[in-house]
Amino acid sequence: MLHKTRGIVLKTTLYSETSVVVQMFTEKFGIQSYMINGVKKPKAKIRMNMLQSLHLADLVVYHKPNIGIQRISELLPTPVFRSIPYDLIKSTMIIFLNEVLYKSIRQQHADEHLFNYIFNSLCWIDETAQANPSFHLAFLLKLTRFLGFAPSMEHKTDQSYFDLQEGEFKSLPPLHPYFIQKKEALLFIQLFTTAFENLNEIKMDNATRRIILDKILVYYNLHTASFGEIKSHQILEDVLS
Repeated sequence: MLHKTRGIVLKTTLYSETSVVVQMFTEKFGIQSYMINGVKKPKAKIRMNMLQSLHLADLVVYHKPNIGIQRISELLPTPVFRSIPYDLIKSTMIIFLNEVLYKSIRQQHADEHLFNYIFNSLCWIDETAQANPSFHLAFLLKLTRFLGFAPSMEHKTDQSYFDLQEGEFKSLPPLHPYFIQKKEALLFIQLFTTAFENLNEIKMDNATRRIILDKILVYYNLHTASFGEIKSHQILEDVLS
């Protein structure tokens, strides 16, 4: 049976000389893998440039429950990115966020709120004139709300430590090394609660931004099974510095 759904490209793997398997986060079915034949042929309906990291699409797909690899009947890039492919900062952010999303989204079922958050955030960063250098930090912290490990915003004046393992403020430093002090923790809160369009209100230098990113990745590692090492943030830090 054919179904219409929206999709977000997460990973494309070569299967043969002319075929690929594309892993997508779909609005209707969650994470799905699709075989696409003939993507490198001159007259291909679905081409490789439509399958770049986190590109958005309207899909018509065949869907059979309990089948590992499905098929796509139609794929139409919607909306077509206007700035991300041509803006070095935006495109590098997208590569980094794609790696984190691929390792952290486990939904084998539909999750409308998570899908809409990612979809709308990608549209926003593509449409905005200039990427705020803290966009990726805010995106990842806001994403935790949908993944089930959002940091607690409650804290008292005597609580000077934020426990990354527990996701909450503490009065005393934890016995483990996974914590940050109040200055960085307050930036966590600001990034979590500030709308993307107001991120320029948060003042951070490159060194602080690098520290916050490292701590966010520790936070994800602690709360996401098999998260592993993220490599693309090194390139992003070089571009932003």
